[in-house]
Amino acid sequence: MPAIQPHTDHAAAILLIEDHHDIAQLVSMHLADQGMTVEHAGNGPLGLSKALDNAHQLIILDLMLPGLDGLELCRRLRAQGCQTPVLMLTARSTELDRVLGLEIGADDYLTKPFSVRELVARVKAILRRITPTAAAGNPPAAMLQTGDLSVDQETREVLLGGQDVQLTAREFDLLTHFMRHPGRVFSRGQLLDQVWGYSHSGYEHTVNSHINRLRAKIESEPARPQFIRTVRGVGYKFAPDDAATRH
Repeated sequence: MPAIQPHTDHAAAILLIEDHHDIAQLVSMHLADQGMTVEHAGNGPLGLSKALDNAHQLIILDLMLPGLDGLELCRRLRAQGCQTPVLMLTARSTELDRVLGLEIGADDYLTKPFSVRELVARVKAILRRITPTAAAGNPPAAMLQTGDLSVDQETREVLLGGQDVQLTAREFDLLTHFMRHPGRVFSRGQLLDQVWGYSHSGYEHTVNSHINRLRAKIESEPARPQFIRTVRGVGYKFAPDDAATRH
């Protein structure tokens, strides 16, 4: 099962699942101009097969696909343990469709018609998030640990009580962001800006869904979380009961 592949200096491998030939050609051309390699699938079943069989840094997934729609495809990927980031393309303009895509495991979305420049910017933002980086003069430690919860930022592995925890790219980014700032309270808008990489005005409630899924994976009692606490009327903070976070 392909795991999340950290982006390195080598060409990023992108899987584009899009049935519209002209859009697929246009997107492939512009991503290739940025030094990325693009593998294309023109329908849902083929896209699912390629996503599960091959390693990619990112999947660009159209919502409306023949054979298997994008929502179901994304749901199956996550159910089968594929944690590769997913950028969903949708011609549907309703808020429900976009939120549903994010809640079942997509990491971002764009509504058609979209600007190719905006698409490339979103792709680069996602690739940056899965790239281990160090600020000049202040490199972050590879390991973050609190009690029996540990995160390896280089391999993107999460262990809880010695057991592997499978997180999506967005869930991993949320967890590491909280662990780097123990005790600090973040509003939903701040989390969208700082973890998603840019503002999704009007979609702050999607943060709730991602945090609920993250809690279900790392909290022994998600209804009474010991790691990610709700600060009523404000947002969330990382405030574990026992050991202080080391980073």
